[in-house]
Amino acid sequence: MDNKINFLHEEYKSRINKVQDYIEANIEEELTVIKLAEVANFSPYHFHRIFSAMTGESLYQHIQRIRLEKSAYTLIANPKKSITEVAFECGFTNQASFARAFKKYFKVSAGEWRKNPGVYNSKNCKVESNSCKANSNFSKEESNLGKENVQEIPYNKDAAAKKLYWREKDMSNIKFNVEVKDIPELCVVYVRNTGPYKGNPAIFDRLFEKLFKWSRARGLMDFPETKTLTVYHDNPDITDENNLRISVCMTAPEDTQVDGEIGKMKISAGKYAIGHFEIKSDQFQEAWNAIYGDWLPRSGYQPDDGSCFELYLNDPNQHPENLHIVDIYVPVKPF
Repeated sequence: MDNKINFLHEEYKSRINKVQDYIEANIEEELTVIKLAEVANFSPYHFHRIFSAMTGESLYQHIQRIRLEKSAYTLIANPKKSITEVAFECGFTNQASFARAFKKYFKVSAGEWRKNPGVYNSKNCKVESNSCKANSNFSKEESNLGKENVQEIPYNKDAAAKKLYWREKDMSNIKFNVEVKDIPELCVVYVRNTGPYKGNPAIFDRLFEKLFKWSRARGLMDFPETKTLTVYHDNPDITDENNLRISVCMTAPEDTQVDGEIGKMKISAGKYAIGHFEIKSDQFQEAWNAIYGDWLPRSGYQPDDGSCFELYLNDPNQHPENLHIVDIYVPVKPF
C-alpha cells in the first residue's frame, strides 16, 4: 500500500513538473488552463486544485509571479528594451496592467526598479489570489540565475566574429576563464526540487542519489560520456527562496522513457558563456558572482533567454584538494 501511495505521489509531481516545463518551453504560445490541464493529463475541473495543493500557489499566483519575476530580470538584463516591450514579452496584454501589477508586487514602479533594483525585497512581495477561468491566458518563465548588474557596453563586432576566450583576473581567490561558444541541444532526465538550497549540499546529494539509482537500473549511466548538471530555473535575486526550483540532471538519449518523479526536458541549443572553475564546495556563489559581476559587464554580451546550469566535470572526493571542477553556462547574446 505504501509503495502505491509513493508511486501516485511521484506521478502527480511528475505531471506538475511537465506543466512547468511546458510553460518554459512555449513562451510565445497562448497558454490556457485547458491546455495546461491537458499537458498534466488532469481534467480542467480538478487541475487547478491539484496544482495549488502540490505547489503551495494557485495557478494564477504561480503564473503571475513568474511573469513579474521575468519582467524584473529583463528590465535589468536588457536595458535597451522599453518597459512596454518588456511587458508584452512577459505576457501582459497592455502596459497599464503590467505597471499596476509590477508596483503592487515589487512596491516600486518598473522604471524605479530599472534604476535601482536593490530596493527589491522578495519577502515583502506577494501575488494575491485570483480566480482562474478556463480561457485565461498565461505566459511562461525563463529566468536566469545570477546578479543583474549588467552595464551597457559597445558591441565589438570583430571580437564577436570569432570564438572568444577570456583569461580573467583573480576574484575572491578564484581563478577562472570564460569562453563563448555555441552548444548543441541537450536532452536530459532530471529530479526537481522546490525550496531553499543555498548552503545545503545535502539537497543536491539526495537528488543525485535518487537520479543515479533510477538511471543505473536502466543502464543509462556511461561515464565519462554521460554528463551531470544542475539547471537553475529561477533567479535567487528575484524569486523568494521558498519558490526556487532546481533540476539535477543527466544527459540521456531522446527516446528515454521516464516515469514517476523522473522527468525529461531539453536544454536549448545556442550561444553560451562558459566559465571554467576549480572551486571549494563553499565557493559556488562566488563563482556565479564572478561571471555576472566581473566578466559579463565587460564582455560585450548580455544574458539571453534560457536557463543557466552547472556542468560537473569531476568527483571532488577524488581531487587531492577536494575541489569541484565545474563549468557554469549562461546563455548570452551581443549587446
